[in-house]
This record gives sequence, C-alpha cells and structure tokens, in this order.
Amino acid sequence: MMFKKLASEAFGLSDIGQIIPPQDYDKVDSDDYVFHEDNEKIYFVIKSKKDEYCFTNLALIHLDGDSALSSKRVLKRYAYSSYSVSDVMLETAGTVDMDVEIKFSIGDTPFSIDVRKAQLEQLKDLYKALYKISDIKRHNNAYLKLSDESIEVAKETLSHAMPQSAALSTQFDQINLSVFNWKKDKLDEYKVRDFGFVFEKYLNN
Repeated sequence: MMFKKLASEAFGLSDIGQIIPPQDYDKVDSDDYVFHEDNEKIYFVIKSKKDEYCFTNLALIHLDGDSALSSKRVLKRYAYSSYSVSDVMLETAGTVDMDVEIKFSIGDTPFSIDVRKAQLEQLKDLYKALYKISDIKRHNNAYLKLSDESIEVAKETLSHAMPQSAALSTQFDQINLSVFNWKKDKLDEYKVRDFGFVFEKYLNN
C-alpha cells in the first residue's frame, strides 16, 4: 500500500483532482471554513489527495497539502475583493493524457490545477466564470484609477474656486468631504465583493 502511494506521488497521479458534485459540498473539508453565517456559498470544488480548492461567491479557499502522504494542510483564503484575478487559461488533454488543467493567478499567487479529463466540460464552466471575474475586476480597476485621477483634478479645482475670504480650515473640510463622498460612491459601485451572480450565470451544475 505504501509503495502504491509513493508511486502515485512520484508520477504525479495524486495531484489529479476530481470535481465534487454540489450535493456533496457539505462533506468537503473546506465547507467548515465557509462563512455560511454571512451568506457565503460554495459554487465549485476540486479535490485531490493533497489539495482542496473551494470557489465561493466571495473567495477561493485553498486547503494546501504538502504531500499526499501527509494529512497536514495549510488553510489559505483569497477574497476576490482583495486580489486581482488574472492569466486564466484552460489546457485541454492530448490523446494519452489523463488530465486537463486550469491555470490562473490570484494576486501574485499562481495556481495550476489538474482535473480528470472526463470532467473537462465542467471545468470549462469554471474557466468561463473565472475569466469573467478577471474581466470585471480589470474593467472596474480601470474605472477606479480614472476616479482617483478625477479626484486630484476636482481637489485642485475646488481649492482654486473657494472664496479667498473663507477660512482655510473651512475650505479644507469642504474639499475633503466632497472627495470622501464622491470616492465612497465610486468604491461601492466598482469594488465588487460578491461574485455569486457570475457563478450563477456560468456554472451548469
């Protein structure tokens, strides 16, 4: 038995993940770390002997195992609102391959997840969801950058437009209040926290 485990580790077979069906989400380890109390919901789970990747509406929860021979795991959580999602790719299988592969980065952390070739169609749905999240965040970040530039222009305009007779402290307070309210509106509009609507659209479970 130990020899089989070592051989599986050596050939990388232990890293081939399986997509877990929705009816079994409550049985995966990562379910214990989902904030159900705050309406966090699991949408996709890939489980191998070493790792578990749980995609919720709010974050990727990664149970990172160093080895298929050890039960020790490190819990890592990547909130979509705090990290960029980029470099989303899907690598299909060749004739003799046993697996397909989805690749992406969250922040500066690259992921490469092997999945059974028979589950390619389901993996395509995850690819579309992650690519859409990446596209939405890229679009929104561009708008937030423009809003920051607009703030600087507005601050300069307001500071020059204020009557010279007004107290400097009053000018400062008015300018900063205007900037705060304007940027808060933009953050609420473009800083998406919950991507459940994306998973609902693209995952055909």
